[in-house]
Amino acid sequence: MCGIVGFIDFSHQNPGESLPGIIAQMANTLAHRGPDDEGIWIDNKIGIALGHRRLAIQDLSPEGHQPMVSSCGRYVIIFNGEIYNFLELKKKMEALGHSFRGHSDTEIMLSAFSQWGYRNAVEHFVGMFAFALWDRQKQVLHLTRDRLGEKPLYWGWMGQTFVFASELKALRKYPQWQENVDPDSVALLMQYNYIPAPYCIYRNMQKLLPGHVLSILDDGEIKCRAYWSMETVAEQGIANPFSGSATEAVEHLDWILKDTISHQMLADVPLGAFLSGGIDSSLIVAIMQSLNSQPVQTFTIGFHEKDYNEANQAKSIAQYLGTDHTELYVTSAEALSAIPSLPTLYDEPFADASQIPTFLVAQLTKRHVTVSLSGDGGDELFAGYSRYFWGELIWRRISWLPQNLRDFVAQSLVTVSPERWNTIFQFLEKQLPPNWQQRMPGDKLHKLAGVLASDSAEDMYHGLVSHWKQPENLVLGVSKYQSILTKIKNWPHVSNFIQRMMLLDTLSYLPDDLLVKVDRASMGVSLETRIPFLDHRIVEFAWQVPMSMKVHQQEGKLLLKQLLYKYVPRHLMDRPKAGFAIPIAQWLRGPLREWAEELLDQRRLQQEGTFNAALVHQKWSEHLEGSRNWHSSLWNVLMFQAWLEQTKNSTHSIQ
Repeated sequence: MCGIVGFIDFSHQNPGESLPGIIAQMANTLAHRGPDDEGIWIDNKIGIALGHRRLAIQDLSPEGHQPMVSSCGRYVIIFNGEIYNFLELKKKMEALGHSFRGHSDTEIMLSAFSQWGYRNAVEHFVGMFAFALWDRQKQVLHLTRDRLGEKPLYWGWMGQTFVFASELKALRKYPQWQENVDPDSVALLMQYNYIPAPYCIYRNMQKLLPGHVLSILDDGEIKCRAYWSMETVAEQGIANPFSGSATEAVEHLDWILKDTISHQMLADVPLGAFLSGGIDSSLIVAIMQSLNSQPVQTFTIGFHEKDYNEANQAKSIAQYLGTDHTELYVTSAEALSAIPSLPTLYDEPFADASQIPTFLVAQLTKRHVTVSLSGDGGDELFAGYSRYFWGELIWRRISWLPQNLRDFVAQSLVTVSPERWNTIFQFLEKQLPPNWQQRMPGDKLHKLAGVLASDSAEDMYHGLVSHWKQPENLVLGVSKYQSILTKIKNWPHVSNFIQRMMLLDTLSYLPDDLLVKVDRASMGVSLETRIPFLDHRIVEFAWQVPMSMKVHQQEGKLLLKQLLYKYVPRHLMDRPKAGFAIPIAQWLRGPLREWAEELLDQRRLQQEGTFNAALVHQKWSEHLEGSRNWHSSLWNVLMFQAWLEQTKNSTHSIQ
């Protein structure tokens, strides 16, 4: 796991002798991603410079140093990630006559390019990666991102210079850097709490889409293509479903997860796993422990606030499985102390509040290991989110009602505070089946009230995943903000509603929220995370599994649960899904109030010119009064404001 950065100066505006200093300065901003080694490679004649920071995981010797040149001399690579099937590829290469000086996956990749060519080699790689490959013969630069988007890669133009990097902070060190904040991207951030690819907070920058290759030809022409398509995988999986029984599906998933996890447990450094106590992480840890003769190291963050604490559940799972478990209970003061570092850590404005506990558990884990496995991806692949069921179910129940009656129901829901709703549900939960029980039901009912005006199930779902429903009323200067989520008419042509929502989440929410959160939090402390569920072979199998094996009576993850019960007793797992949340709503009225009020000051907002200051003030006042919980909407604004303040030494213009 590493950090990469580079540029091609087609205009040669920077003297050749200055290129080493420029690329080294850019690469050093990524030292947190790669504290173990650094390297640069330059061709003054072409005007290309490549920089690398290394977190050594495989082959800790100097033979793993990057940038790395192929033995044939044709290719130069800077690589961030892991190729999990590199040992199998090595055997193939050796059978074809290749020899190796070290045992890094990067060296095997270069041999694969030399043997099979760029396009064919990429399709052989199983892993998570973002890399740049310079073809010295054709003078073409290839940028490639893994299929699901685990590793980040930004690119863009600075005049006639093409630049790219793992994080934006590296690009800001380019001498001719110019930054113009894009109000359309700010609007997307306000709506979803993340900026979906290919958009970026800056007008002149983009994110490379997952599963894509971008090639820069010698004349500066850009060609971009997909080498793997999530939509195609979903369509083919549905058209060619798994034909075995439910028992056979469980057995096959068990086999493929064991194979994947055994590959992902290969490392020359200490390795462990995050354990939240939920279905996904518990299954990953259970299989890890079944493959390991020694106790697996597991890590959990706990909170003293009962509604947000899963540490007890994780501890019970760890004790049953016999892992070497470490837990850390975090006070509100300790959690709040992480907030000032978030703008630098995430680099681009990012507003999923679970970024805080994610960072804290990464900090804890890094004290003990250098690699940690995670259970992310299970919800999107096996229908784990309650909104998949509630959105369609509620729409079927209310779509026939007149609009004025729906408006009345919505108003009735919000007249009761979220805290009061939570108290009511506490009295009712003993009479409700487990799959009907909800964490923080008051917040969910208030969110439901906001989408009762929807005119379709799709529109309702979009409302459920939106924070600011009409961000164009909030963000000044918006022209046309669009993403795969805003273009409802262009949503994937998957007939089943739940499957369509799962696919949309896999295309946007997963790579642009969840994977961003995990990557920046872990790499911020030089910790590598690996996500077994996102092995593309598991993804392809998951989409072949019929919905009847995933969903039963408004409850998802049926297949995962059946497999988990082979390792963990059912009674340890039967409880409502919690997520990875923190009490932001209460904190904004308490210990975070002074910090928030400074960032949301109405005069300050008017002077900066990004937001409708009066609208923000209204939401803030209602939240403080306790009449509404606007914490998710306000957190989006606060994270942008904190990011803007952190970068205030630069000149920002929103045009």
